Amino acid sequence: ADAFRTEEGVDVHFQFGGSGTLLSQIKVSRSGDLFVSADDISVEMATRSGHIREVIPFAVQTPVIGVRRGNPKCVRSFEDLFQNSLRVAVANPEAASIGKTVRTVAGSRWEALAARVAVMKPTVTEIAADLSLGAVDAAIVWEALTLQFQGIEGVHVPELDAHPERASAAVLTASKQPAVALKFARFLAAPEKGGAVLAAAGYVPLAGDHWSRKPNLALSSGGVNGSMVESLLQRFATREGATVTTVFNGCGVSCAALKTARSTAFLELPDARYACDLCWAAAVADQFPEAAPLTETEIGMVVQRGNPRKVHTLGDLAQSGLRVGLCRADQSTLGHVTRHILKSSGLWEGVRQNVVLEEPTADSLISQMRTGALDAVIVYKANVSSEVASLEFCSIAHAGAKAVQCFAVRADSPNRQLALRFLDALRAHRADFEKAGFEWRGNSAPIQSKAIEIPGWLREE
Repeated sequence: ADAFRTEEGVDVHFQFGGSGTLLSQIKVSRSGDLFVSADDISVEMATRSGHIREVIPFAVQTPVIGVRRGNPKCVRSFEDLFQNSLRVAVANPEAASIGKTVRTVAGSRWEALAARVAVMKPTVTEIAADLSLGAVDAAIVWEALTLQFQGIEGVHVPELDAHPERASAAVLTASKQPAVALKFARFLAAPEKGGAVLAAAGYVPLAGDHWSRKPNLALSSGGVNGSMVESLLQRFATREGATVTTVFNGCGVSCAALKTARSTAFLELPDARYACDLCWAAAVADQFPEAAPLTETEIGMVVQRGNPRKVHTLGDLAQSGLRVGLCRADQSTLGHVTRHILKSSGLWEGVRQNVVLEEPTADSLISQMRTGALDAVIVYKANVSSEVASLEFCSIAHAGAKAVQCFAVRADSPNRQLALRFLDALRAHRADFEKAGFEWRGNSAPIQSKAIEIPGWLREE
């Protein structure tokens, strides 16, 4: 906080206490900017109760048995804490994170341990101070505190080593200045800033994003996601105190650009890619190892309202004189999938004779449909959700006639955490996606990109 004040001119005011105690106060007061918690359980509770928004983990803490330097009582195991001759201190599990951890580790023996402890206080620093002063013989504390108090050391035992906890800074929903709160949280987690201070104090830092006073998130997005992304970007950037540079293009173009950027130092790699379909993620698994599904949309035919040319099946696209528009197979996921759907159905050559226009994105094809320049196109259902007054969507009888839109973060992005927070922002707007014609997949677990299987019909030329 002192370094942040010096560099940014912003004062940080603290109220210290056990995580449980602070959370109770937050629920009552509904005020403050940041909740710094010592464990994930408190963060989960605050999330469920709707009191926090963004969460930025910044350190891992491991509980140990704190003893006087030299371990004069020869404490070697968790079982030793039950010795009648040992004066033991633990933190109150209703008030402090480490108290919850001790209660979890003790399990059915918690009541027996609690009944014989000499001291139980609301914060871990208080019991560490008692140990330092010699008021107790042993206390369960975070390992970092054994380096911050004189005359004590830590004893690792398997039961406690198995329960490390993450310390996190979470922005309160009550905050009146979320951009400043997020800035300090980012400062706290940045390896060059808070990470260095935490490491010197004995904590194990969790590497956050590299420090930038106003970070820029470079986002590459497929065309079908464009309207949703644009509507959310400005709100996200304002709240984060960041900028977002966005490039909308087909996935084929993006893949080619990524390969070029990898071999050319002058081209910037995107921090994240919001792709039109999972098959894109498989093509760049080395750079984007994990894909988070968000939505799904059907691939089908769009015709003029009333369907004057009677286009009901893929075969109807080959009828004489029909003006057909497709996406370019070399520049977009939709074009690539469309070509293979037609080939696997034995219709590619017939339909190809009627194709009068190929575009990189479906939006361009829809624009041509509005003007009456085309009779039919193959696009995503979500592309026409707002065009029902003039256009109709016709489903395609093919197993591959759907696409799952996914979000992936580049493995070595310096803005990885910022990108993941944008993913969270997208997930928070399920109703908006469904209103735009998408089916929701945002509750699905992330998929390893290299494990994505491309069906045989889509691989065949």
